[in-house]
Amino acid sequence: MSSIPSSTTPLAASAAPTQQGSPGQGAEHEEPQAPPLLDLSEWLRDSPAWLMSAALHMLVLLIFGLWLVASSREDALNLDAAFSEEVGEQLIEDNLDLSTSPELAEDFQTLTPDTLPEVETPLATPDLAIESPVADQMTTDIASQTVGVALTGREPGMKRALLAAFGGDATTQNAVLEGLRWLQRQQRTVDKLWSLRGPYRDGAGTENIEAATAMALLAFQGDGHTHVGPADDPFTKNVADGWKALLKRQDRQTGSFFRGDGFNHRFYTHAQCTIALCELYGMTQDQELAGPAQRAVNYLIETQSPGGGWRYDVGDTGDLSVTGWCVMALKSAEIAGISVPPETFARISKFLDSVEYDGGAQYAYQQNGTPRISMTAEGLLCRQYLGWSKDDERLQRGADVLMKSLPTWNTGHRNAYYWYYGAQVCHHLEGAHWQRWNYAMKKVVPAHQEKAGREKGSWDVVIDQVHGPGGGRLYTTCLSIYMMEVYYRHLPLYRQHLLAGP
Repeated sequence: MSSIPSSTTPLAASAAPTQQGSPGQGAEHEEPQAPPLLDLSEWLRDSPAWLMSAALHMLVLLIFGLWLVASSREDALNLDAAFSEEVGEQLIEDNLDLSTSPELAEDFQTLTPDTLPEVETPLATPDLAIESPVADQMTTDIASQTVGVALTGREPGMKRALLAAFGGDATTQNAVLEGLRWLQRQQRTVDKLWSLRGPYRDGAGTENIEAATAMALLAFQGDGHTHVGPADDPFTKNVADGWKALLKRQDRQTGSFFRGDGFNHRFYTHAQCTIALCELYGMTQDQELAGPAQRAVNYLIETQSPGGGWRYDVGDTGDLSVTGWCVMALKSAEIAGISVPPETFARISKFLDSVEYDGGAQYAYQQNGTPRISMTAEGLLCRQYLGWSKDDERLQRGADVLMKSLPTWNTGHRNAYYWYYGAQVCHHLEGAHWQRWNYAMKKVVPAHQEKAGREKGSWDVVIDQVHGPGGGRLYTTCLSIYMMEVYYRHLPLYRQHLLAGP
């Protein structure tokens, strides 16, 4: 075998000296070139076959190893973001995870169905000095919904998509999170229920632990938390304990949840408990909830007044405030797969006809009353759930009325009860109505949430200035949380068929 050429080969001789003389007479030459340090071509030609094979296999193994290392590496991009309405005003303090009466006075006048004071707001203590509402007195298709579809927006993946699609963001979701944390701190340690009176500041003037508990549970469930949630969900235990305690308070014979003293609380309380129970059943299909949910629904069906509505007691002529909550309870039942007789909804539609104005674009509290913005929002939402189409001219005109009373912090215009219903109506309509409503709501509601101190995460009762302290801090906080959950709490009514499947 030939030896490898030596690297000590002498350099070529230096170039010839430059010729002096006329132009063109000088001799051309090449620059001297150094020999290669190693002649691989000759080495490869003369190497044995086994050495070539080993080198080739080593090269292949090296490339494969480098590829494995590169493909198994994950570079996570971690972003810390803060959101605010104005530069320098940070609204988010923690890391955000989007994946998460007094008794009635003894000398109070005797009340009859004809002299019952008007109480538009659930759980509020009525002004007993007001005159009877009688003094200022006033057929659609039933919407079909696929079981469970309306509640699927609460699932983590769908929630993120809906937040992005409908204008929710870290500010609104952080408001929900802080609100739920406040509710978590208010759950009573002994019986696991909630109270309208406290121990927080600005408690209600009347107690109703069933209604308070139902409203708190609705807030947790609206964000996707249930009694069978994952172990790492910070609110699973609160929901599980709350429901274990609340179900014990349902009358097993009648199905009613009402046990309080407030004469005006019966159907507010029962409707709220029924909404929460049917939603939980719809979200989890836990068969242990089927019996209690059916009994609760049956109680509403059996106590509907001949005129189609509900009010303070069995047999009372209906008012729209109470009836609206009962409608939502019955529709929640349908969503969960619990049957409701069509004639029940048909009677509700006739009741709505009796309190409508402007051809159905506006609504009054009772028959022969005057239209109110809060009742208009509640009436329109009932119409949506009872089958009015998105482009119904009456619904569109009613939504235009809501646009004249967008959420604002102006004195005398803060009305959380109205905002709660208006947000839902506009969210279902989508388009320009929703965009205008959401823009106004997002500026008002998160900005006035308590940011520090013992009541951090709650909303002061002044957010419902129209109705005063009414149900107290827990009531206004729950309504505010519902508003901030509106992006995903219920899927928009007029899109649900797209997700229902064949």
